[in-house]
Amino acid sequence: MNRSYNQLVSLEGDLREAISKDQLSLHYQPKVDVESGYINGLEALVRWKHPAKGVISPNEFIPLAEETGLITRIDEWVLYEACRQNQEWIELGYAPERIAVNVSASEIQKDDFAYKVQRILAITGLAPEYLEIEVTENSVMQHTEDCIRTMQYLKSMGVSLAIDDFGTGYSSLSYLRQFPIHYLKIDQTFTKDVLTDPSDAEIVKAMIRLADAFKLGVVAEGVESEEVLAFLKENQCQFYQGYYFSRPLPPEEIVHLLTKQSVYKPKENPRSS
Repeated sequence: MNRSYNQLVSLEGDLREAISKDQLSLHYQPKVDVESGYINGLEALVRWKHPAKGVISPNEFIPLAEETGLITRIDEWVLYEACRQNQEWIELGYAPERIAVNVSASEIQKDDFAYKVQRILAITGLAPEYLEIEVTENSVMQHTEDCIRTMQYLKSMGVSLAIDDFGTGYSSLSYLRQFPIHYLKIDQTFTKDVLTDPSDAEIVKAMIRLADAFKLGVVAEGVESEEVLAFLKENQCQFYQGYYFSRPLPPEEIVHLLTKQSVYKPKENPRSS
């Protein structure tokens, strides 16, 4: 127990140093249109390469950051860097894509979060329609009314909103109807076994129908095979993410997947005004 505690304390100190010395980086994973096969957005994912210990999994340092309060600084940095990078790509002539940023429960529940987003958009020059905020199902079920007000403000700004890891939480359908969201993201724990587990297959089908009933876009996560993609296409899932198309890539590699163009116009949010 002492050894485990000391390791956590050491990792916390290293994480504080990583934040202050810009040792964090972002990788981007494409969101792909199921029918056309074209990229329809990117998700920004934080990465940490420790100078001595190498790559440290987000599953290890994100819970620590949430426990110690460092998540606020990480969330703000990720939001800023994703917006800055996206604006840079647009100015270089790449077709604009919506960048999705995961936000912790503690952030979306803060009264000033929407103003923070507004400030970062103003600093980076990124148009709101090219930003998407992802929140987990459980995070919006805490302080629900406050979250709804924040999300309504973000939506009025033109920012897209998604419920991430859908199906793993305990949201009420009555509340889901009130959330001003544009997308539901089906968690990979259901997607990966749709071909071998009839229960998971039926759950995914039901989620797709639910999204359609609420006029929401639906994204399946964790797609790793052509057969799973065919299942999603057959059941009219709109978008997917996963290693079948691409793993998360650093900025210098993701540009090879982006489309160059000199004239562009904003994309519409699918199934939503």
